[in-house]
Amino acid sequence: MYKKKLGQTYYTNRHSCFLLQYHIVLVTKYRRPVLTGAVKELVCQVIQDIFDEKDLVILEMNGEADHIHILFEADPFTAPGTLVNVIKTKTSRYARTQYGDTILKESCQDSLFWSNSYFTTIANENSLQLIQEYIKNQ
Repeated sequence: MYKKKLGQTYYTNRHSCFLLQYHIVLVTKYRRPVLTGAVKELVCQVIQDIFDEKDLVILEMNGEADHIHILFEADPFTAPGTLVNVIKTKTSRYARTQYGDTILKESCQDSLFWSNSYFTTIANENSLQLIQEYIKNQ
């Protein structure tokens, strides 16, 4: 577990100091508008659970019916691409298990929930607040 010391903006452990902030955007397959209502709530909850399990901090999360933005702080050992794969796999499985025969039946017929692609960037002290405001206003 990493901690921020009082008055510091970065995390520390016994051997390092760091502040890694990432912005990830995940898009549904064919930009289908499936991230609404109960499906969006479930996907957001599963994402929160994944981040809690990995001791990562979500600064902001929001999106629209066809994509979701996640702004988060990570440790140096978290690979964004690997994290994206975990998020896509778990959220897709949970959504299909819960809503595959109802809400998702027509919109995800080919068994693909997420697009193969994703966007990621590193946030810095100059862009962090701008990104947070953008995500809040989705």
